[in-house]
Amino acid sequence: MASLARSSAVFAVMTLLSRVLGLLRDMLVARYFDGVVTDAFYAALRIPNTLRRFFAEGSFANAFVPVFSATRTEHPEQLKDLLRHTSGTLLGILLLITAVGVLFAGTIITLVASGLSERPEQFFLARDMLRLMFPYILLISLTAMAGGVLNTFGQFGIPALTPVLLNITLIAAALWRHYHGAPAAGLYGMELAWAVFLGGVAQLALQLPFLYKCGMLLRPRWGWRHSGVRRILKLMLPTLFGSSVGQLTVLINTYLASWLVTGSISWLYYSDRLVELPVGLIGVALGTVILPRLSALRAAADEAQFVLTLDWALRWGFLVGSAAAVGLIVLAPAIIAGLLYGGRFDAQAVEMTVLSLRAYGIGALFHIMVKVLAPAFYARHDTTTPVKAGISAMLLNILCALILSHYYAHVGLAAASSVAALANMSLLLYFLYRDGISLKSGSFWFILRVLLANAALASVLAYLQGDTALWLEKTAFMRLRDLLLLVGVGFMTYLAVLLALGLRWRQLQPG
Repeated sequence: MASLARSSAVFAVMTLLSRVLGLLRDMLVARYFDGVVTDAFYAALRIPNTLRRFFAEGSFANAFVPVFSATRTEHPEQLKDLLRHTSGTLLGILLLITAVGVLFAGTIITLVASGLSERPEQFFLARDMLRLMFPYILLISLTAMAGGVLNTFGQFGIPALTPVLLNITLIAAALWRHYHGAPAAGLYGMELAWAVFLGGVAQLALQLPFLYKCGMLLRPRWGWRHSGVRRILKLMLPTLFGSSVGQLTVLINTYLASWLVTGSISWLYYSDRLVELPVGLIGVALGTVILPRLSALRAAADEAQFVLTLDWALRWGFLVGSAAAVGLIVLAPAIIAGLLYGGRFDAQAVEMTVLSLRAYGIGALFHIMVKVLAPAFYARHDTTTPVKAGISAMLLNILCALILSHYYAHVGLAAASSVAALANMSLLLYFLYRDGISLKSGSFWFILRVLLANAALASVLAYLQGDTALWLEKTAFMRLRDLLLLVGVGFMTYLAVLLALGLRWRQLQPG
């Protein structure tokens, strides 16, 4: 289990670097591009991001890694042949999808964000952006497959570091716009689309030398009828919906937000991105690390270690994820003012984004736990059960979004996403219990200690934060400095209360 902890730590550190640069990216984009441009960009970006969940680190990874890991354990002589045919088949499918996406970009934008059609200039900008960004899905899917191979070989750092390159290209695009200034007339922003495309190229290129070192840089071959490919596709197809419920809810929110006031799409995007920070650092890190191990334990029929590994991940997910959720909810004004306020992102934008961040933040822990729970099913080659949970959560999200957005606009959309995440997590826990997976992570005293520590954390942060208006009066440096101080004080408070309540390191170990 110590190796899992080290791997999780490495993955989390690399992910942290990527997410920090991602925050810097969002800060610069919000500062140097107005809401008209960012709404068009984020609406267009939703399509490749959603497809990425299908063909990259979502459905494909959840099907590919267990099969690849099991083949490496049981039939290592077949490993290269499996990879050749899998990569070739994936490449062929994605070339077709990319071609269709480029040709019908306008139609896709109409389906995803039809409200933009009421603003023709903004609609055409989103269409042109999408055409340039659509090849990103091909590039990032191949990157994700390469990352899955490296993860199976115990290399977690490089795949986790890869997203840094996309952030760097987008930061460069924002700085370029800043130094050149906005045009006197007409819309701008195509430099953001170019940055996404070039970022995808760089991400794939970074992985190739490390694949070569593992002896896994192979020539792709079409293998639709290959037994291993069919096995992956069989596992993948049911998860095309279930494993991507989070992105699909965001896509639905984007559609509904396109009919709200200008800026709504951007407010939701920034809020969602901030919630994705702890989800990536905690949930994705834990889920990525345990999936190969759970797959190997399942192949070895070691049910006891399987349960212990999952239990270990859930305890850490709840311990850290609950504190992250509290921090997002309580510190929303300080976070938004500290990171985004300034330039074209004014006080109204701060107020609107704070509201949606708090609504999204309620569901942060639930999203984290879903990321940890889902690998337990994928490792057992059970892709049907997560689909059931995903469909139920999706239907609930649609219902809540339609109702809540009518009364609370973009805040209602964020709240609907949190409700759906809670439903998804609850159903996954129920299905595990039904299947006889007895978890110990939910012991009464452990949960009580964590809840009391979170209550103390919320009280301290709320007292120290003060009014939002005071944050807007500070300089950019002061806002960022004070935000970091609050995070540091919050961390120390949380840790001190946990220790005072008797939580010890051994209680976070398996068993």
